[in-house]
Amino acid sequence: MHHVMFDIDGTLVQSMKLDSECFVNAVSNVLGIAIDINWSKYDYVTDSGILYEVLCSIGRENEREEIEYRVKSEFLRLLDNAVTLTPIKQTEGASNFLAKLKSLKGITLSIATGGWHETAQLKLKSADIDISGIHLSSSSEHYDRVVIMKLALSKSHAQNQDSVTYFGDGEWDRKACSKLGYNFVLIGNKTEHHQKMSDFNDVCTALGYIGL
Repeated sequence: MHHVMFDIDGTLVQSMKLDSECFVNAVSNVLGIAIDINWSKYDYVTDSGILYEVLCSIGRENEREEIEYRVKSEFLRLLDNAVTLTPIKQTEGASNFLAKLKSLKGITLSIATGGWHETAQLKLKSADIDISGIHLSSSSEHYDRVVIMKLALSKSHAQNQDSVTYFGDGEWDRKACSKLGYNFVLIGNKTEHHQKMSDFNDVCTALGYIGL
């Protein structure tokens, strides 16, 4: 059995710029502050993790639950308005690759994203990516990407898998895979890794990285 897990932003969909802009603007609209957009500076590069670090830096961590609800709602509003005007594009070949994996025996699938659940679903819908039957774990469940990935695996009912392969685009994805012992495949060029692809069009190469 092989389990295959996917990130969303920059991996299944090309949404990193829009996602970052909407997140930053949501925080600004709710808190009235500008935040550092060098995501690599944060300990936990997830929506809830970044927001918590911001709240700690301004001494408002005790208001976390209320503020997170407000920021998430504003983020969802901004994102919905943006994708209504210009739908998000999926990474080339993403839908076809997911469909191919679904058709194979001995494969289980999941999605683990550092984004919040509601915004993740909106982005996938905008990019016309069908994840029916695929469990999605998100930053709505935990601030730590490693924990999110563990939850995605456990909730996908994957049992006795020979390997876990994660397709992601960030250095934080690579580091999380290293901690968990997952096989990492890089999508895009935002970091360096020996297994990398620009998109999902080369199905044979992608399957080879999984071990199929």
